[in-house]
Amino acid sequence: MMAVANTFEDKDHKQKVMKPLLWVGMISIVMLFAGLTSAMIVRKSDGVWLQFYIPTMFWVSTVVILLSSATLFMALQSAKKARFGAVKAFLGITLLLGLVFTWSQVQAWAQLTDGQVYFTGSQSNASGSFLYILTLVHLLHLLGGLVALSVVFFKSFKNAYEPKNLLGLQVCSIYWHFLDAIWVYLFLFLSYIV
Repeated sequence: MMAVANTFEDKDHKQKVMKPLLWVGMISIVMLFAGLTSAMIVRKSDGVWLQFYIPTMFWVSTVVILLSSATLFMALQSAKKARFGAVKAFLGITLLLGLVFTWSQVQAWAQLTDGQVYFTGSQSNASGSFLYILTLVHLLHLLGGLVALSVVFFKSFKNAYEPKNLLGLQVCSIYWHFLDAIWVYLFLFLSYIV
């Protein structure tokens, strides 16, 4: 009887703690990117700023991450209806799209270096360095999202997500959609503001 009571208490405790902790983490990430983009604007005003075109692979990245948010949303909706096969399929597609996003970011960096936009070195410029830093920091946060997606995906094979047990999938979903929003912000910032 005591073990059952502890299980319910643990579940209630997780419900009360996980989402607020996630929000605190996301607020700190927003502050990080706000600081980096503000620093970029300040540095641009100092002059000696290299103008260059955004790599076409960033457009691909944007489409891919938006699609991944859609498939993750569909996974959550399927879990609410206890459609276990659909949950697995949509989570698998989301995970695959996350990997494609990662690949497209690396390809974008290759396009930058082909266009002689470097991160460091004698031929580098602050504008290029900032671009690499912004996209790398986002990608590092996205890798954390991929780990969370992988955990959720493998748990879905145990039919872990159902209408009464959605917390892990919800938390993963919130974080992934947040990363999507951050990328859209960065893409627009890099495309039109800088």
